[in-house]
Amino acid sequence: MSIKATQLHIEHHAPIPTWFHIGGKAAKLAKPESEEELIACLEVDDEFKVLGDGANLLVDDSGVGGLVVSLQTDGFRKVLIDETAGLVTVNAGVALPSLINRCVKQGLGGLEVLAGIPATVGGAVIMNAGGAFGAMSDVVKMVSAIDRAGRVHTFERSQIDFGYRQSHLNHLIVIEVMFELTPSDPGEIKESLNRCMAYKTNSQPMSQKSAGCVFKNPVLTQAIGSIGEAGERVGERIGAGLLIDRAGCKGMRVGGAMVSDVHANFITTTKDAKARDVIALIAQVQTSVLDRFGVKLDRELVIWSDEPGQEPIGGQR
Repeated sequence: MSIKATQLHIEHHAPIPTWFHIGGKAAKLAKPESEEELIACLEVDDEFKVLGDGANLLVDDSGVGGLVVSLQTDGFRKVLIDETAGLVTVNAGVALPSLINRCVKQGLGGLEVLAGIPATVGGAVIMNAGGAFGAMSDVVKMVSAIDRAGRVHTFERSQIDFGYRQSHLNHLIVIEVMFELTPSDPGEIKESLNRCMAYKTNSQPMSQKSAGCVFKNPVLTQAIGSIGEAGERVGERIGAGLLIDRAGCKGMRVGGAMVSDVHANFITTTKDAKARDVIALIAQVQTSVLDRFGVKLDRELVIWSDEPGQEPIGGQR
């Protein structure tokens, strides 16, 4: 049954929740409960932005025009688990942390290495979320997505061009993901999850308001300072946090935004912070690292803004 755009419930001047707890509102916000309603959203605005958990997102203080679509609805949070085959099929709006916990309890391993990453499954696939222990691309078997013309496409893992923090699916709207996991002892998987969480707790400002890593780890093209002097790391990715720290940026502040003194690739915010504080601080950090090491840091953080020069990276956020 087709749904007309006029039948959609659309909120106006609606808050956009993010992990920074700051930023402006959406001119229009829709929360579709089905593929039909999602396709109807394309009739309203075929360039709408997709809101996931808001964990890797900063919204400008002035908010955003156009339509924002949230898939965190019952219609897009279904989970189907085949324990024997190790196949887990979920909708894009499912919260990754809750899915990880469920799979661990049911003795399915592979996702637990992503513990501590706050995201919806759709957003995590779009950006190929990952960390020190693995990435989404390690366990994805199949992805279904809708294009901006409302057509549904299904991709096998071999058809998806996964890379570092990217999937090249940004032009699509992920609606369903199938994971191929490994049946194993729940206790052993739980131990693996605990190790991942302990690593994050000890190295990241988990209790503060932030949006995770702000910058992608750059590839080291030549030795800089004492890094890669023997050539052993040239050609490899190096931690952006290390460069930011050695550029003297830890603790740097703009208004209510600060470069974390726990992990320099995190920016934390206070209750009086503005999105523009974070944007200005990002620019200062980039300048400091470029001046000190000649390295240009690219954002992992997505910024939604209608202002020129702040165009967002596409995809679900």
